[in-house]
Amino acid sequence: MEVVRQLANEKPLVIFSKSTCCVSHSMKQLMSSYGANATVYELDEMPNGKEIEKGLLSMGIKPSVPAIFIGQKFVGGSNEILSLQIQGKLVPMLIEAGAIWVWNKTSTK
Repeated sequence: MEVVRQLANEKPLVIFSKSTCCVSHSMKQLMSSYGANATVYELDEMPNGKEIEKGLLSMGIKPSVPAIFIGQKFVGGSNEILSLQIQGKLVPMLIEAGAIWVWNKTSTK
């Protein structure tokens, strides 16, 4: 669990993912579409990936990926992120965390 906290605290947007997970891929693409440069940890490609996954699970994060931290806080997985997007709360969170600096509302239309 400590490893997860250390990694999540390093950058404004951290995504724990698996390279073979299509939902994780979609979340990375979504963040990228807003201009956010996420720090992505592909657990299936890391030597300590299983340890990190156990840490995520011990924090109550199920499924373990995608696990998205914004501003050093666990926000959730894909359901929570999509809900925030629909509510118009995702971009303000990313801006507040320093994950994106400039946002043009017309850029996604």
